[in-house]
Amino acid sequence: MKHLNVLLIKFVTSIFIFWVSLGLLFNASFTLIISFSILLTISSYFIGDQIVLPRIGKNNTVVVDFFLAYFIVWVFGGVLFHSYLMIGWGSIISATLFAGSEMFVHSYIVKNIKSFVLEKQRTFDRKFAFEFAEEEDPNHPNDK
Repeated sequence: MKHLNVLLIKFVTSIFIFWVSLGLLFNASFTLIISFSILLTISSYFIGDQIVLPRIGKNNTVVVDFFLAYFIVWVFGGVLFHSYLMIGWGSIISATLFAGSEMFVHSYIVKNIKSFVLEKQRTFDRKFAFEFAEEEDPNHPNDK
């Protein structure tokens, strides 16, 4: 049930974001707004929240979600829209707004679905963080 709440939150926010960035600014139709929202909600949930978030954390996943939203609006907007201005600015505005909303969604996921995130996140082993060795100079005549 918690995952359905996350999907619903993502869908409602993406409808609002696409309504602002594409509907109000560029007069996109409501069917295009709904189709972009469904596509971005599903792809962002499975790629961003299920695969990337447990591995690299919530702040880095926001960057992945930004580029995912930008890519989706750019590619499918190029097919569906006729103006390059609408494609370019619509993708930048919607990706920025979507990344801003994803910061709150990722905080909600980490807070309420913590066991999911913590059991898949890799731990960092500090004993392999540094390499201790002496540099060998091939021009130094002292060794050989």
